[in-house]
Amino acid sequence: MLKNSPMYAYLPAQDVARARRFYEEKLGFQPQREVAGGVFYAFAAGTGGFLYQTPNAGTNDASQAFWQVEDVEREVAELRAKGVTFENYDMPGMRDGIVTHEGGKAAWFKDSEGNILALIQNG
Repeated sequence: MLKNSPMYAYLPAQDVARARRFYEEKLGFQPQREVAGGVFYAFAAGTGGFLYQTPNAGTNDASQAFWQVEDVEREVAELRAKGVTFENYDMPGMRDGIVTHEGGKAAWFKDSEGNILALIQNG
């Protein structure tokens, strides 16, 4: 069953070199291996993401992937210090790029390719 298998995020890029600079310099990702012109990154708990080239990067208006973090405010501050810009949406509880609700907190940003990524903190 799929529920017992690891799941990985695809990170589409129009320009893989540009996207690598964003992910590795701003987000601190460490490349694990290159595969078919793309790059695989490993994350906590055996999860990971694959950065690959496609002309369709940035065409999705929904979140592409999210990281579950312990402290959204701390992560946002650290990423802002590296030049990451957070999105502000017209939604209840949104303040300075972070939405707070009874279930936790969330913040969204776009990568160099226009993909929407999120940080999620459970309440």
